[in-house]
Amino acid sequence: MKKPEIMAPAGDWISLQAALDAGCDAVYFGVQGMNMRAGTKNFPLSALGKIAGKCRGYNAKAYLALNILVYENEIARIKKIIAKAKQACIDAVICSDFAVIWEARKQNIPVHISTQMSVSNSESICFFYKTCGVQRFVLARECSLKDIHKIQKNLFHILGAEAAQIELEVFAHGAMCVSISGRCLISEFLFGKSANRGECLQPCRRKYRVVDKQDPYSLDIGSNYILSPKDICTLPFIEKLFQAGIASFKLEGRNRSPEYVSTVTQAYRQAVDFYYQNRRKNGFQKEFAALKRKLTIEVKKVYNRDFSTGFYLGKPLNQWTTGPGSQAPVRKEYVGVVQKYYPKAAVAEIKVESNSFKLGDDLLFQGPTTGIYPQKAGSIEVQHEKIDAVRKGMLIALKTEKRVRKNDKVFVMKPSR
Repeated sequence: MKKPEIMAPAGDWISLQAALDAGCDAVYFGVQGMNMRAGTKNFPLSALGKIAGKCRGYNAKAYLALNILVYENEIARIKKIIAKAKQACIDAVICSDFAVIWEARKQNIPVHISTQMSVSNSESICFFYKTCGVQRFVLARECSLKDIHKIQKNLFHILGAEAAQIELEVFAHGAMCVSISGRCLISEFLFGKSANRGECLQPCRRKYRVVDKQDPYSLDIGSNYILSPKDICTLPFIEKLFQAGIASFKLEGRNRSPEYVSTVTQAYRQAVDFYYQNRRKNGFQKEFAALKRKLTIEVKKVYNRDFSTGFYLGKPLNQWTTGPGSQAPVRKEYVGVVQKYYPKAAVAEIKVESNSFKLGDDLLFQGPTTGIYPQKAGSIEVQHEKIDAVRKGMLIALKTEKRVRKNDKVFVMKPSR
């Protein structure tokens, strides 16, 4: 079994750095206005070369998500974006619209067929492979493990040795949409914001009131959010995906925080590496089971709507969220910003603009170059006098174990309940 790629999301520069520091094999990202996560910061078109160069510095690939529906008046813009991607040596374009597929192939850029195309059988894969030269497919999220095994088997039956050129990619972790492969119209109908244009306002995640028009009764539908599925987490059965021959594990989360990107990427990195390094050793099964339990606990500490197995082990009946937001046990609260950093002393000068914290609290630094850096508050001073607690308005000196940078934001982690 070939070791699968871990593909991490990047919605901004901080998340990009966090993903690379966490050991991903590839990063996927979008340019402003033309991808399925219009609500996140995304990147300017001029940044493609810088992104690709940064990824190459970490021996990681850079994939551009252009997976929206394209309208007639946008064809010229699509051609410009793909030309820039070619110039920047982007490794592949993720797409679902035939206009994007055609233009990318004309410019000889590899294409990854997005899950929005709902590819769920070997015949569809063979069609795109033979007619468009596409070699990677993000399978429909409704495919079970049994389906994936059948697809792999039939690909070799149809294509013979050529089937080895085909790569299957799956969503391994993150948000699930109630609609087939994310092609939902609720947001479009209610607010004129199309999910298929990356503008979804997620009305499915809200509480609703059902009103009886005949009698004065109403019901709040909220204890089970019947349009809001739990997030996928494949860590508990990840070896089954290895055995199914999956080439790439996509981690969803371009709209989520940099610490989410860091934590989830690190967890899947550890799981993949441990399996492929140790699977033939004595006692492996017991050690791997313990590691999977530990890593599942870790990813529950960042944003999640609780976890399900998606469709991999069968239809996820009644796997709905039980609340409108994250089920993580901790949340971050803004503290302030780094004013200066003194590398010889390894001290950050921080202007405290909001929440207080004390010695021993868990802090989090975030910045475009720093990425994500967590540490405990171990040594705090004000005008060279040691203090135990910090309050709003202070200018403090904090000893750091790693280099941070001017304008990095500082957060304190607090219990969410």
